[in-house]
Amino acid sequence: MTESETSQDQAPKGAAPGGEATKSGVPPSAKVRTLRAQDLRFERTEGGLLSLRVGAKKHYSRVHLYWCFPLSQSNRFVSVRDREDEEIGIIEKLDEFSPETLELILDELSSRYFTPTISSIFSLKEEFGYTYWDAETSAGRCRFTVQLGRNAVISLEAGRLLIHDVDGNRYELEDYRALDAMHLRIVENLL
Repeated sequence: MTESETSQDQAPKGAAPGGEATKSGVPPSAKVRTLRAQDLRFERTEGGLLSLRVGAKKHYSRVHLYWCFPLSQSNRFVSVRDREDEEIGIIEKLDEFSPETLELILDELSSRYFTPTISSIFSLKEEFGYTYWDAETSAGRCRFTVQLGRNAVISLEAGRLLIHDVDGNRYELEDYRALDAMHLRIVENLL
């Protein structure tokens, strides 16, 4: 190997991948770009997709939005990504947007993070490594299947659970401790 063929593993300290040196020693791909509301213009396309114009020069015909901390900071820190899922930047505070723009942002996020709340359980059965749920939710009556293990049920706080079914849908149970004894035993086995 010649000097010009230095591998990435041998890059000097403070060098980015490929040997590109940075002042801070942080690779360019690890730096977070903060997006300011006054520089952004979100719009719906004719097809109903969300597009973004950043300043006067950069336009993204399709963007995806993700909460960075969906369970603890659901009013702050939104990752904005292009159609290839490359991060454009992070919006720190949503309260800086106009009501119209905020509605576009929240509509996009709510479609991604649709999480019906379970209000009652009609039946809950455990069989062959799966639980079969028949429940009333904020989105109506739902029947879904949850695989045991694999972090399908996440305990949040004060008895609140986030449940992921085998199809990738999410449900929230506000306080599993209030369930009747039979359903409580099954749910506790999921934790």
